[in-house]
Amino acid sequence: MEENRSDAGQGFAGFRFLEAAQSLPLVIEPNDCTSESDRFTWVSDHSVEIAQKLLLHGAVLFRGFAIDSIDGFRVLIHPLISEAMRHPEMIAGRDEVGEGVYTPTKYPADQQIAPHNEHSASLTFPGKLAFWCQVPAEQGGETPIMDTRKVYKRIDPRVREKFERLGWMFVRNYHDLPGRRWQTVFQTESRAVVESYCTENKIHYEWKSGNYLRTWRVRPAVIHHPMTRDVAWFNHVAFFHVATLPPLIQKSIRSTYSEMDFPNNTYYGDGSTIDDDTVRNLQQAYRTEMVSFPWQKGDVLLIDNIMTAHARNSFSGPRQILLVLADPVTRNDVVFDSGRQ
Repeated sequence: MEENRSDAGQGFAGFRFLEAAQSLPLVIEPNDCTSESDRFTWVSDHSVEIAQKLLLHGAVLFRGFAIDSIDGFRVLIHPLISEAMRHPEMIAGRDEVGEGVYTPTKYPADQQIAPHNEHSASLTFPGKLAFWCQVPAEQGGETPIMDTRKVYKRIDPRVREKFERLGWMFVRNYHDLPGRRWQTVFQTESRAVVESYCTENKIHYEWKSGNYLRTWRVRPAVIHHPMTRDVAWFNHVAFFHVATLPPLIQKSIRSTYSEMDFPNNTYYGDGSTIDDDTVRNLQQAYRTEMVSFPWQKGDVLLIDNIMTAHARNSFSGPRQILLVLADPVTRNDVVFDSGRQ
């Protein structure tokens, strides 16, 4: 499966796919003879066409562009995004290494990170994500991607209908422990600042004894893409559900906390429990649509954050994949109407 190489005469090899049966990511790879400045110029000159490809496929991989610095990363993606974003909440525990450029999620290398759409629980979230492979892992460390339009269709219709009707609830407990403290996540020592943020972002909150905070929010599980109006499965339902955690971690959490005190958990929007079979159905839908490929040094992956979910495989050795969040989208832009399917 290969797209028309309409740009072959302009110094580029055109567009292709990593595997014949895949529809994402679309790969753009310059010829060796193309200079760095010419590559950047080509991307800028073809930004409209690339944007159209992104809307069609959901992910575009720039391979062979020899991006070797944060500045080069910024120059490449600049014509392809309209506005860089800052992290609304530092739930992922990232560090900012340049203005709007973040390090990988601080999560054990020997564990996988489940599929998700970045900041799906926020009122305003990035419409695009750009990843740059500064240092590929020695082994593993891929960033699997999956088309959420296809994931939606893979889910049991009865499961879809219930989530479409009720939405989903994300409950988070900020225990007074390293990496879990509300002061770290919200980057403030002021309860008033946290309360103001929660109120503005439609997050319910409750201060608990022991200087810890509980928050919960209800969001739609299915949305329409603001430009294509495609239906997308857009949430962290399986990601934050306790059943997604490795068995030993699950056991530790269940033995340490009551259910409402779990560090993270998800429910239906009315607060009712999501059973493990439902979570497994969601996980299987993601797995079926998953596309994974090894990172190469200098790769840049641009994804549409609504129509493409991403994950992370376990790895060994050093790994540095930097991230830019861009093109904010608000909830009013993506309201789901089941009659438009």
